[in-house]
Amino acid sequence: MTHISHHISDALMAAYVSGNLPQAYALVLATHISMCDSCRASYAAHASIGGAVLDGSSSVSVSPVLRNRVLDMLDTPPREDKPFRASGIFPAPLMQAMNGTPPRWRALGAGIRQSVLYREKSCSARLLYIPAGEAVPEHGHGGLELTLVLQGAFEDETGRFGVGDMEIADGELDHQPVATGDVPCICLAATDEPLNFKSLLPRLLQPVFRI
Repeated sequence: MTHISHHISDALMAAYVSGNLPQAYALVLATHISMCDSCRASYAAHASIGGAVLDGSSSVSVSPVLRNRVLDMLDTPPREDKPFRASGIFPAPLMQAMNGTPPRWRALGAGIRQSVLYREKSCSARLLYIPAGEAVPEHGHGGLELTLVLQGAFEDETGRFGVGDMEIADGELDHQPVATGDVPCICLAATDEPLNFKSLLPRLLQPVFRI
């Protein structure tokens, strides 16, 4: 069993359980939870607390129109989504995001590749493939970056992150992740702002790769 050392923070877990995270971040958390027994238990605990809060809340009257609309929705048969299973290093939530197909990699240089899974104005999610021994260009963050390791490992100024580990990086962290070990590091990453690259070439190529 993989030993996971870096987990979801309480604040992120609470936002995820209450449905207040952008889709890209929610994908990273759902994928991590599927890999981590500890965070699965934390998710269940947060969900129970949320249910208890709702049970203790005072009722609010609604209009007859809204009431009838809700009751009509309850009578509508639920849509049966196609179930997805884990495949190789990709857990079930990630396979669902990829619609059951392999990643479509695009070269970024130095053997590093990306596959964009989801992009909207406020947030994006992508897979990153980093050959063993290669480093991502040094960068900072204008917002929040969540990175989940699916294969291999990487190290940066904050420590080592192996399979199942999730790094939470904000505007206070400048780092240069380096893939370690004998196999390429494959990560799932989500951001809500473009990265702040320190060197000129990555900044010039940034509009092309939209990272």
